[in-house]
Amino acid sequence: MRARHRRFAFIAFGVASAGLACALVLNAFRANVMFFVSPSQIASHDASRTQRFRLGGLVERGSLVRDDDGRAVRFVVTDERASVTVTYAGALPDLLREGSGVVAQGTLGADGRFHADEVLAKHDEKYMPPQVERALREVRAAADANPATRR
Repeated sequence: MRARHRRFAFIAFGVASAGLACALVLNAFRANVMFFVSPSQIASHDASRTQRFRLGGLVERGSLVRDDDGRAVRFVVTDERASVTVTYAGALPDLLREGSGVVAQGTLGADGRFHADEVLAKHDEKYMPPQVERALREVRAAADANPATRR
């Protein structure tokens, strides 16, 4: 094999290896990306029922209900425009309370309920996930712009 052919084979092997490495990294990113969705987006059918995603908003007052077994819980997440019922089986964060911010991770069921496999609560009085805060600001701005939608 001549030097020219060896050099070409080495370059082709390097390009193929770099391409394979990029493909593996991009596939890993795609598998771990999880989108944030607000209850309003679910109500307008913007959310996919097949993919896992994060649902964020506020726990509606009076909606937190524990089943008799003590592990299963249901509550309603709202962004003041729409609401979604969340079901979760497991230990809830100690800071989860009605009226507080919450982010639940899971899937949307055919029954319209969000089936969470992880629930995160805000960790102090001033913190709220940026996506939840942005969604609530948008809802409040829309309500201020249109007086007919105020409660």
